[in-house]
Amino acid sequence: MRLSRSITASVVMSMAIGVVLAQGAAHAGSPGALSRDCSDLVRIRAFSDDLDKKTLDDVYVGNLSALAVDRGGRITAVSDESYVYSLDVREKARSLSAEAVAVASLTDANGRAPDSEGLAVDLDGTRLISSETEPSVTRYDRDGTAVEALPVPAALAVAPAGRAVRNQTFEGLTLQRGGRTLVASMEGALSGDQADVVRLQTWHRAGLGKSFKVGAQYGYQADTGLGVVELAAVGDGRLLVLERGFTVGVGNTVRLYLADPRRADDVSGTEALTSDGPARLASKTLLADLVDCPSLGATAEQPQPNPLLDNIEGLAVTGHTAAGRLRLLLVSDDNERETQITRLYSLDVRLPR
Repeated sequence: MRLSRSITASVVMSMAIGVVLAQGAAHAGSPGALSRDCSDLVRIRAFSDDLDKKTLDDVYVGNLSALAVDRGGRITAVSDESYVYSLDVREKARSLSAEAVAVASLTDANGRAPDSEGLAVDLDGTRLISSETEPSVTRYDRDGTAVEALPVPAALAVAPAGRAVRNQTFEGLTLQRGGRTLVASMEGALSGDQADVVRLQTWHRAGLGKSFKVGAQYGYQADTGLGVVELAAVGDGRLLVLERGFTVGVGNTVRLYLADPRRADDVSGTEALTSDGPARLASKTLLADLVDCPSLGATAEQPQPNPLLDNIEGLAVTGHTAAGRLRLLLVSDDNERETQITRLYSLDVRLPR
């Protein structure tokens, strides 16, 4: 999602500058800079700006909005400018390197360029990609050809066709373990719902090769002023949720949560979704506020409360450590602007029970 679409908060500029300077100094010399801990549950291993302002085959490598592990271990990424990339990402001795090695353009089943925001690689190697324009979820073959459009509940369409707000629709997408359940997250609330309560839409299928059918829908309460920009399945039905916001003169807020929809109610028939209504929402646990990560020497092109931060938008689970922690890869969307950076981050997470 482009910066102009981000959820912004109004601030007093003099206070904002003071916050940036104070927090930047704190991160430069904090004990966490030695431990690499962002919290008791999350630590950052490395970051890389290798992809920033690069091109491949005369195509800009940026505007990246989602990541997924592809077959063969490479990382697939999509941009909201309708491209899919293959990335060679390597980590060694707490250093991270990345190179774009292939790129293909995307069009949907109607020949239109999608606003690609979410990505999941299916078990057969095809890609499921969400667009927040309509919104839609489309299956693409490995050459980038659209082969199937999934059904989407009418209420999730952008107004006036439905109740969704433009540029606040399908931002996150993930497949649960086994590939039978697909989950998409709305970035913002539907008209008529509580402003910070968003919907998670699921689809189910009987098995690989079968068609996805619309499934249950769950409510999730985001932090005030933040939107849900990415999901990632952890393997037991729970979901990593990335929440993000932007404040002019201060920078980005990025928080990583663990959400559990397994005991949440199906809200597909609920007209006005609220946090205190009869419907039980997905529970959530804060794993880390990324402002608390050590900066690792990173620099920012605009004010940030921690120079490591940028417009982080993509998240993928890439494996496990020897100690059983999840290994994560995150990416920021530079919106093709000089004031933002395409940055990759490698983290590991210890999941609470």
